[in-house]
Amino acid sequence: MSALLESFSLGGNGADSPTIVIKDSIDIKGYRTTAASRALADVAPAPSHALVVQNLLDHGWRIVGKANMHELAFGMTGINDYTGTPLNPQDASRIPGGSSSGSAAAVGAGIADAAIGTDTGGSIRGPAACCGVIGFKPTFGRVSRSGAAPAISTLDCVGPFARDMRTITLAMSAIGDRFDRTIAEGSAASARVGIVQAEARKEISDAVDLAVRQADFTSALLELPGLAQAFAAGLAIINRETYSAFGQLVETGQLQADLEARLRAAANTTDEDVANAERVRKHFNDDVDRALAQFDVLVMPTLPDFPITLEQARNGTSVIAMSSLIRPFNLSGHPALSLPVPVHGTALKAGLQIVGRHGADELVCAVASRIEAALNT
Repeated sequence: MSALLESFSLGGNGADSPTIVIKDSIDIKGYRTTAASRALADVAPAPSHALVVQNLLDHGWRIVGKANMHELAFGMTGINDYTGTPLNPQDASRIPGGSSSGSAAAVGAGIADAAIGTDTGGSIRGPAACCGVIGFKPTFGRVSRSGAAPAISTLDCVGPFARDMRTITLAMSAIGDRFDRTIAEGSAASARVGIVQAEARKEISDAVDLAVRQADFTSALLELPGLAQAFAAGLAIINRETYSAFGQLVETGQLQADLEARLRAAANTTDEDVANAERVRKHFNDDVDRALAQFDVLVMPTLPDFPITLEQARNGTSVIAMSSLIRPFNLSGHPALSLPVPVHGTALKAGLQIVGRHGADELVCAVASRIEAALNT
């Protein structure tokens, strides 16, 4: 099952150009943007590149394909029975994560140096953690969403996947608004790290703590209030905005059954639900900002557990809790990166999530680079 929907070569300055794949919810001129859905299979080819695509081409990147994804970017498993489910490069029996499943799998399998995905409720960081690669959700608005679907979102961010931090910063310097690679690759030795006490499998929490210690940061534990409320509020806004973008496709009869059921449920999101969610957004944003007044970054597991198996997912095991530690930072808009870390007793790597202040994307990358270097010594 391929991570790519289409393979091709576009741009680049020769054989040494870095290679990248683009999630199929982002426009590439001359290609259909189907969001891996039969309901959009016959849309007209995109008349122009999304701004993020044009920026990559202008910086010498070579696009080698369109990445598969969870249908309409509305799911956490990555399972897609229409276009095929990308294989998880860490463990083919497990879900690759969604919705940017193909982007994470393509990078993990070495199909490309990097990939571009989108993250509305954890859809970059979740697949990155599942597939054992790095995934970065920039500060909301830091990377242009022009030419990305859905066209309107208060949560969605475009960001990169890679196997190493150098490639992440290289991609961000092409797509990020005034992204300073010098800072992103500079020293973060003096950064103060707050380790959020979050509900997660003990082995994963221990791996996060150990990685921070190995990188020799000044650190302390802290409680981050409002995570559960922000998780629920984020879902209400995702439901309202996704139904607004794609609800008309329900009546086509061409959506996969699970996706149709989620869209029909999303239609029941009330104005009161959204108003309550917006109140939670403000309070949680303030809570995170207060924590980041004490610390330069916050660290916690990306996912509370390892990804479930494909069989479990197909048999109805719920994956909603997968996004319990990642969706809140879509609600608040803070930059957040998932870095793979080894876990004692298993060959699977877990995700270590690093959250920074609004606009401090470079510092998040610098902290991740320091941890990466410590883990590689």
